[in-house]
Amino acid sequence: MSSDLTGKTALITGASRGIGKAIADAFAANGANVVLCSRKQDALDVVAEEIRAANPGAGVLAIAAHVADDEQAEAAVAAATGEFGGIDVLVNNAGTNPYYGPLIELDQARADKTVQINQWAGVLWTQLAWRAGMAERGGSVINIASIGGLTTEPGIGYYNATKSAVIHLTRQFAYELAPKVRVNAIAPGLVRTHLARALWEEHEDRISKELPLGRIGEPVDIAKAALFLAGDESSWITGQSLVVDGGAMIRPQVT
Repeated sequence: MSSDLTGKTALITGASRGIGKAIADAFAANGANVVLCSRKQDALDVVAEEIRAANPGAGVLAIAAHVADDEQAEAAVAAATGEFGGIDVLVNNAGTNPYYGPLIELDQARADKTVQINQWAGVLWTQLAWRAGMAERGGSVINIASIGGLTTEPGIGYYNATKSAVIHLTRQFAYELAPKVRVNAIAPGLVRTHLARALWEEHEDRISKELPLGRIGEPVDIAKAALFLAGDESSWITGQSLVVDGGAMIRPQVT
């Protein structure tokens, strides 16, 4: 039993920064070939070079693709399969939150974008990975959800609704793709990422004091959980959402 991923190929969406980059770093450090996907090729190329420098001989492929574009997603999966022979681990990490405010003021354009990136894209890439060989060889799918999908909070209610959908889709896919493919989710709390900057940048000290473990999360905290779910140590786990939040969800709720 180990998280040695030698000989396996992992495709990570949203891999140019934050949690996606940290997961790619961790997977490559543990022997995996990594396929990096995000919208901007130049940002991906920088990450790819960093991974190669830190892991000489690592197989690294950087492919620009919009996660909600069917043709670009299909081309990325095809390129990954052509380069490495298949995909063993898929990490659906790409996410967005174009709207902050009450649901009553949400417009359709931003609602549609949030669903397309956070919810539909995970379905699309899982379908493509399954058809590209996971159906025969097996594998692991890891969806990045959020503790927001398990609770309510002001301002990001629609983002949280899509993350709640990710948690349910994880369970549904786990049922439908078993026994060949395991499907699990990670539900991070507040992590130091660009996407979440508005939530922590000016309030980190206060938030940290309120958390049982005394700090907000770092991308590497989520990468360690992803490494566990990708490896043999989690071989009898599927359909689950692993909360990694510094204890945020166990705090007493005060009315």
